[in-house]
Amino acid sequence: MKISEFFSAQHRACDTAFEKMEEAISGDDWPLAESLFDELSQDTQQHFSNEEQGLFPLFEEKTGMQAGPTQVMRGEHVELRELLQRIGDAVRGKDQDEALGTAETFFLFLQQHNVKEEQVLYPMADQALQGSLQELSDKVPGFEASE
Repeated sequence: MKISEFFSAQHRACDTAFEKMEEAISGDDWPLAESLFDELSQDTQQHFSNEEQGLFPLFEEKTGMQAGPTQVMRGEHVELRELLQRIGDAVRGKDQDEALGTAETFFLFLQQHNVKEEQVLYPMADQALQGSLQELSDKVPGFEASE
C-alpha cells in the first residue's frame, strides 16, 4: 500500500465522522453528538499519532529534512487538537452555537491541512520511503508494507 493512500484514507474516515457529529449537533441529539465526537477525536488523535510517531520521524531520517513540511504539520496538529478540545467542551456543555462555530473553524483548517499533506508531504514520502515501508509498518498500526 502506498503511504499516500493509507493516510488519505484516514483523512476520509475522519471527515465522515465529523459530518455525522455535525449533523447530530445540528439536530440537538447530544448523546449521539458526544458519542460521535469521541469517535472523531479518537480517529483524529490516532491519525496524528501515526504521523508524529511513525511517518514524520522516518521521513526526516531518510530525507534529512528536519525543518521542512513535517515541522509545519506538527504545528498545525497542535492547533487542531486545541480546536478539537473546544468542540468537545461545547458538545459536553450542549452549547450548539459554540460547537457548530468551532466545528466549522476546525473543519476548514483541517481541510487546508489535509490538502498540504496529500499534495505535498505524502507524495514526497511515497518517493523518499519507498525502501522503508516495512519500517513504517512496524510503527504505524494498520499500515501494510507491500514493497
